[in-house]
Amino acid sequence: MITLGIDTSNYTTGAALFDGESVTQLKRALPVKPGELGLRQSDALFHHTVRLPELLEELLAGAGKIEAVGVSDRPRAVQGSYMPCFLAGVSAAGSIASALRVPLRRCSHQQGHLAAALFSCGQMDLFECKFLAFHISGGTTECLLVSPGLLAERIGGSADLKAGQLADRVGALLGFGFPAGAALDVLALEGGLPRTVKPTVQGMECHLSGIENQCGHLFNAGASPADIARWCLESIAAAMEVICARAAQSHGDLPIVFTGGVCCSEVLRRRIRPRFPGALFAAPEFSSDNAAGAAILAGREN
Repeated sequence: MITLGIDTSNYTTGAALFDGESVTQLKRALPVKPGELGLRQSDALFHHTVRLPELLEELLAGAGKIEAVGVSDRPRAVQGSYMPCFLAGVSAAGSIASALRVPLRRCSHQQGHLAAALFSCGQMDLFECKFLAFHISGGTTECLLVSPGLLAERIGGSADLKAGQLADRVGALLGFGFPAGAALDVLALEGGLPRTVKPTVQGMECHLSGIENQCGHLFNAGASPADIARWCLESIAAAMEVICARAAQSHGDLPIVFTGGVCCSEVLRRRIRPRFPGALFAAPEFSSDNAAGAAILAGREN
């Protein structure tokens, strides 16, 4: 059985096919003007509307019979979660499902991230288990308690800036384009490891805005760009480490899954893995925004 997945997040147009064993996916980053730190929703919706047909034409060329269509229709599976950019995907997915007379399966963008991560890590059995998850990106920095069926309850995270937002702002300070996370991570690995990093964490809520301020002070004091990048990402990673430890203490010996674009960071992975050797990190192509999860979830519901 082949299922089609579509995801139109704020910065990536994605489409994927899942045949029960393997995933074929295509995605395109939305264009952001130099010097800007994001897109208006109206612009994101426009770009998705233009790009999605091109992506689908390429992906579906020579594909077999599609038996279900999955689509992310909102950021999170909670009441009031909404972003207009997902309307492009919902519209296309609904039209395709109607034309093919196959089921349309909706999921949240976050559920898609979790599904793709479990597939990437070879842990599909966790779909029916309870586990802890960290969804860390430009739009979300959350610690989740996930129940069977990928029902996620937020139990911690950032109370102000999202980790990806912070990385993009510090990246812009250092002259990088948007998004800056990948370039910042490469640069950070050239920087010196800070002697001490003291994240601001109260309970299981962290505050990341102070890190941006400190990076600005380091910049004005003449610190090297590599050291600033390293301090930024180590500070984010340290905050996640504290929250992870407290979540594990509160909820017992549960599997821990990391997903979202910031989880592609080598700095983050190097800090988390020694403390939590069993932590599961999705491969970068399944950790950053993708439509694979929507396709996988559509397949599991048939």
